[in-house]
Amino acid sequence: MAGSVLAPNPAPAAPPTPARRPRRLARGLSDRRTRFGLLNATPVIVYLLILFVYPIFSTLLLSLKGEDGAFTLHWYADALRGANLEILLTTLRISAETSLLSLVIGFLLASAVSRLKPLWAGLVMLVVVVPHFISALVRTYGWIILLGEHGVINNVLTDLHVPGAPFPLLYNELGVVIGTTSVMLPYTVLLLYAVMRGIDRRLLAAAAGMGAGRVTIFRRIYLPLVAPGLVNAGVLCFILCLGYYLTPALMGGPKQTMVASLIDEQVMKQNQWNGASALGIILLLLTFAGLLLLRLLKSAGDAYRERGATS
Repeated sequence: MAGSVLAPNPAPAAPPTPARRPRRLARGLSDRRTRFGLLNATPVIVYLLILFVYPIFSTLLLSLKGEDGAFTLHWYADALRGANLEILLTTLRISAETSLLSLVIGFLLASAVSRLKPLWAGLVMLVVVVPHFISALVRTYGWIILLGEHGVINNVLTDLHVPGAPFPLLYNELGVVIGTTSVMLPYTVLLLYAVMRGIDRRLLAAAAGMGAGRVTIFRRIYLPLVAPGLVNAGVLCFILCLGYYLTPALMGGPKQTMVASLIDEQVMKQNQWNGASALGIILLLLTFAGLLLLRLLKSAGDAYRERGATS
């Protein structure tokens, strides 16, 4: 309108100056609920500092200390060459094989259980989970009895006159993978079952009603919905298997020595705490790498779903 004066746009609010931030912090600490929350959190913080942060920090310092007390990276170089490097690669390989086998078996089992009625599904899941509460030592010796040269499985195969029986099922990589898979399988089934149970079956029925085949429904609808559970279960099994000790030590041979067994040998037999600390820090870094990979895959999946929703 003619003769009217346009009001200037309001200036954007200035970011809080450094002088205002301490005031906000002081006001926050003066709040009674904030002080009460910090007071309640103090035991947890102290617990984490004493039992988690301090041991990890001490292990890191020990791995960087030479025999003369000076700073050195010798123990890390020693852990990443020669026989120690082969043991580390063996650990990574067995962990990957265990994760893959657990995902395959767990996917089939969880997919079948998720289609059952809640009562039967609960009973089957009880059968899957209950062995996990039995001592790992007892379960490992149970597998030794089953897989031994004169064990139950080989005796049955021999009685059936299967060519090649008895088979070497123990004290090799096959035996280690079977034992570790039996330990990791409940985690996989529980994670996948929770994801599959939450899938809306009407989506699958709608796709079938529009003429999509079973393979297309599985590839385009079912698998993308289950993919986050597969990633979580795979990374969890891999991380847990990295530091697993009991089953590989009892069911494997010299060529299946894993990092946890090497750490035990260096501490108990060689009294080499520095080298064992370096191996422990390497396992910790591998665990962090697995968690970072999980986070990246989750972010990539979210971005892919957002692009699919907007397109």
